[in-house]
Amino acid sequence: MRLYLVQHGRAVDSAQDPARPLSDDGRREVESVASIVRRFALPVSRIEHSGKLRARQTAEVLAAVLEPPSGIHERSGLAPRDDVTELVRLGLVPDQLMLVGHLPFLERLAGLLLVGDPERCIYRMQNAGILALERAAEGDWSIRWAVTPNLD
Repeated sequence: MRLYLVQHGRAVDSAQDPARPLSDDGRREVESVASIVRRFALPVSRIEHSGKLRARQTAEVLAAVLEPPSGIHERSGLAPRDDVTELVRLGLVPDQLMLVGHLPFLERLAGLLLVGDPERCIYRMQNAGILALERAAEGDWSIRWAVTPNLD
């Protein structure tokens, strides 16, 4: 199983717009990462996002490139302070799942999956970046690769 963790692109300040959509720079960064992963022919089956505008917009940009067969969907439990253990308890399905969310949630989820401790930061997420995790048949998770903006 592969799990792709994506931190939403940079958003405008809440003083400018309380809904916090992607900033112009944030959208460009997400588009840059999307163009990189397009070259991988990434087999994402479904993209799930937190429902916050910046996460939904990030998911939409990625979905336009990756064309996941099951589309994009809002999923509860991906907000910044949500309990990562609850998400893992409920299960991460389907295979080739992409989650678009926020900090500290994504870093805590990576810590829980990789070393069993959500308080250990194993990987520092970056706006618009993707961390690809892979679960072996035995159940252990490992980092497969990571992509950040401005690599192309």
